Amino acid sequence: MAKGSDRTNRALVREAARALDAFKYEVARDLGIDYQRIRDGYWGDLSSRDCGAVGGHMVRRMIQLAEQSLAQTAGRPAGGAPPPAQL
Repeated sequence: MAKGSDRTNRALVREAARALDAFKYEVARDLGIDYQRIRDGYWGDLSSRDCGAVGGHMVRRMIQLAEQSLAQTAGRPAGGAPPPAQL
């Protein structure tokens, strides 16, 4: 591991930590992963493949939500100015 690299897994927005944790379990359930084997937040009894799938799908869904949000706000001009004319 590189010197000074940050290996902690924490939410950048502290208030979002609970929502992210619930989201993780929701994704695991949607993927059909036996999330009942997770005890007190310990995911060590699941395979690396399953844990990686949960993380990967979480990222995909968050990107999808961000893209949808950007698409919705793209049509709205900032500050009330009219949108630029289309050529």
